[in-house]
Parts: sequence; structure tokens; C-alpha cells
Amino acid sequence: MLILLSEYLQQYISAFSVFQYLSLRGILSVMTAIIFSLMVGPWVIRKLNYHQVGQSIRDDGPQTHLVKAGTPTMGGALILLSICMSTLLWSDLSNRYIQAVLAVTLMFGAIGWVDDYRKVIEKNSKGLAAKWKYFWQSAAAMTVVSTLYFTSTLAAETQLIVPFFKDFMFDLGWLYLILGYVVIVGSSNAVNLTDGLDGLAILPTVLVGSALGIIAYLAGHAEFSRYLHIPYIPGAGELVIYCGALGGAGLGFLWFNTYPAQVFMGDVGALALGAALGVIALITRHEIVFFIMAGIFVAETLSVILQVASFKLTGKRIFMMAPLHHHFELKGWPEPRVIVRFWIVTVMLVLFGLATLKLR
Repeated sequence: MLILLSEYLQQYISAFSVFQYLSLRGILSVMTAIIFSLMVGPWVIRKLNYHQVGQSIRDDGPQTHLVKAGTPTMGGALILLSICMSTLLWSDLSNRYIQAVLAVTLMFGAIGWVDDYRKVIEKNSKGLAAKWKYFWQSAAAMTVVSTLYFTSTLAAETQLIVPFFKDFMFDLGWLYLILGYVVIVGSSNAVNLTDGLDGLAILPTVLVGSALGIIAYLAGHAEFSRYLHIPYIPGAGELVIYCGALGGAGLGFLWFNTYPAQVFMGDVGALALGAALGVIALITRHEIVFFIMAGIFVAETLSVILQVASFKLTGKRIFMMAPLHHHFELKGWPEPRVIVRFWIVTVMLVLFGLATLKLR
């Protein structure tokens, strides 16, 4: 939005041309989102408290969580509002990749909002029925993936690249649709499963999102992409604005979500943020690197799958409790220790993922 204003004003004042620089707009996007989150956050928490939008706690979970009952949830709406507001202000809204990631954010956010609303307002413990949740997730993901596929103009937009191999690029063809679906829906639910402790999911989301922003900038730059032997995706650099907004909004939310949390993200935030990360990885053609950087989300998801499969097949559990973070809690790790150690692991995985850009 503001980029159009700056284009108009630079006819009269040349200094306004500085706002055409992607790096500057990315920084301003971060600052706008974090300031907005910090300013609006207290008001959102008061409103959630007033309307008694409180979190319910599982009886079979760690007993230390019982004190969290009643803590406001659905705070993810604050994150999404901050992201959308900052992205609308600083990005080129005619860019189809910006349109795609905003569409995914809003669609998955709506699914999460309905699920949260039924749980905390209507007091329906099941929330949105699983079959309908996956149906709408699938519909939203396939809508965006199909749009990206049928509007692609370059072979690089639908090729699979493998880290460490600079010349290996596999043309996916229609398999792109399946991969895109798995990445977006899988990422969405993985972040949702991880969101079980104070601040556990949001900082890894910020870290992975920031790394994807770097990758998007490089993929959208002809010289950098050629030097690093990664696909050149014209226009992908504009995703830096969204990733910056995600980082700023996430840090602003962490101010209130850090242990002990004043507000929880809820499905409205977790489902949307996970899906957004997935679609950015898909656009930049770095799905495998994304799985590496998002290793904590992957581990949490696998722990649930393995736990359910083991119990159904053998009647025994592999973990004391799934997802994985609850297993460590029941082993005696204090909640802050679990959170910080998962953060540290994420930092290491993100750095390793970024290192693969050069190790080809």
C-alpha cells in the first residue's frame, strides 16, 4: 500500500525512492509488526479475559499445567492481525506470492478460529470435528497450491531441489500438487501440536520464518540465486516483507506468551502460522531445507504418530506422553528448561539449514 504512495511522492521528492528498497521495507515490516503487537497486546488480553476466553487443561497431562486453566487463549488473532497489517502496509500487493501467503494465513486462521470458538465459547471440548478440520485445511491448501501451479511460468517454480546437490533438480509436474498439499497441511498441524508450552512454538516459528525470509530474498535475486545454485524465482523476494512481519508479530506476541504466559496462541494462530511457513517453503522451492530447519515441529509430529501407532498395534506407549515436550516434562524437566532447550535445538537446525545454501 505505502509502496504505491512512495512511488507517487518520489516524483516530487526523490528521497521517497528509498522505500522501493526491499531490505528497508523488510526492516520496517518487522518494526511495524512488533510495535503494533506490543501496543495492542494488553488490550487484546483484557478483552479475552473479559469475555472469559480461557484455556482448558487436560487432566491426564503434567500436573504443573493445572494452574494455567483459565489463561486467555485465541491470542493468535493478535499475531495474524499484526502480520496482515504490516504486510498490507509495506508489501507490493500485486505480487502473487504475497497474495498466496496472505490467503493461506487468513483461510487457516479462520479454520483455527472456528475450532477455538467451539472449544472456549461454546464449551465443546472437541471443537471443530477432525474430519471437517482436515477437509477445510485440504480445501484451502489445494486452492492455493493449484493456483501457484497453474500460474507458474518457469520450470524452476515446480522443480524439487535437494540440498548438497547443486545440479540435481527434479521436475515434479503434477506431483507438485501433492507435495504442496503435504507441506502446507503437515506444517500447519505440526506447529499446532508443538504449541503446548509457554512460548514453545512461537520462537521456533519466528526463527524458521526469518530463515525462510533470507531464502526468499536470495531466490528472488538473480545474481545471488545463480551464485548459490538455487532456483531463481522472480518476485519471491517480496516475501521478505511477510517474513519480517511474521518475525515482528511473533516477537511481540512472545512478550506476553513467555513463561508464565499471559495469553496462549490457540489454533487460530498455530494453524495459520504453520501453513504460512509451508507455503513460503513451497514458493522458494526449499521444502527439504524447511523440514530440516523445522526439525522440532517434525519431531513433535512424529512423536504423536509413533505413540498412536505403537499403542494401537502393541498396546504399549513409546513415550510417557505425546507430543514430545510432555514426555520430557513427565521425566522431570521443568517447563522453562524444555522450552529453552527446544529453542536452542531450533537455532542449531536453522543455522544448518542455511548452511546448505552454500554447501552444494
